[in-house]
Amino acid sequence: MCTAITYSTKDHYFGRNFDLEYSYREEVTVVPRNFPFRFRRAGECASHYALIGMAFVQENYPLFYDAVNERGLGMAGLNFPGNAVYFPEKEGKTNVSPFEFIPYILAKCANVAEARELLKNVNLVDIPFRKELPLTPLHWMISDKNASIVVENTAAGLQVYENLVGVMTNNPPFPMLMNRLADYMALSIEPPRNNFAGVDLTPYSRGMGAMGLPGDLSSASRFVKAAFTRAHSLSGESEEESVSQFFHILDSVEQQRGCVKLGERYEITLYASCCNTDRGIYYYKTYDNSRIHGIDMRRENLDGKELVCYPLIEHEEFDIQNENA
Repeated sequence: MCTAITYSTKDHYFGRNFDLEYSYREEVTVVPRNFPFRFRRAGECASHYALIGMAFVQENYPLFYDAVNERGLGMAGLNFPGNAVYFPEKEGKTNVSPFEFIPYILAKCANVAEARELLKNVNLVDIPFRKELPLTPLHWMISDKNASIVVENTAAGLQVYENLVGVMTNNPPFPMLMNRLADYMALSIEPPRNNFAGVDLTPYSRGMGAMGLPGDLSSASRFVKAAFTRAHSLSGESEEESVSQFFHILDSVEQQRGCVKLGERYEITLYASCCNTDRGIYYYKTYDNSRIHGIDMRRENLDGKELVCYPLIEHEEFDIQNENA
């Protein structure tokens, strides 16, 4: 499962934890403005906004997990099993396959308001990239510095929800996740007040105001934990402080190997990402390499026609401060 968040200081940031039991050898991928997107039923987009994000590239096509465009709009797809429904093609609608949904939106839209307009005519269709790569059941978070929405395609059709907490995880559907927050209205970053009738009690530890905050790895609990952590998160406005704090928020809901068993494998946070959407810098770290690496899309030729891909640096880099002593 996964967690996506937004965060703002002087600049705006968008990113996610990608939790899975295996890797597809994904890469940080830059799509320049003149790379031709040929959508299965929605025509060709030969010129568009440049993108940067994490993708599994197949047949020279980026299958994006998450991405941000040069105008600062970000989008991430997260697992939504049992609830996601994709439909047959519909006449009069813009028929888009889920595997091309992220580039379709980010290539054309500069902000959430434009995405909302485009979504009004979108029909997400059951067309896989190829037979050996069936569609993943997903829902999506779309954000800019001023707004965030969640898009879910269920049996009821395409639903768009305001995302006032800047967080998304997996099941259940987004309205139910938001309702779950009501169970934790009493949590606080302050020491708790004694409301226990007739007994003189005092806190015996720091942090007891948040006692009851979920700590398990289910998607609903991660939603509550990430929403609480993000809402109270503080950092300076420098790039270093902002990016560091963003990753600390994601770290609060990361998955460690051994804690979620799926058959003979274990789900882990394969990578965590943080993109400065104002500057187009995509930062990441992996499960086995906690050092933060970054790719700046504006250092590439954004008027080009070819994908630019950077394999993830996945081996830990230790710095022994006194190795020459």
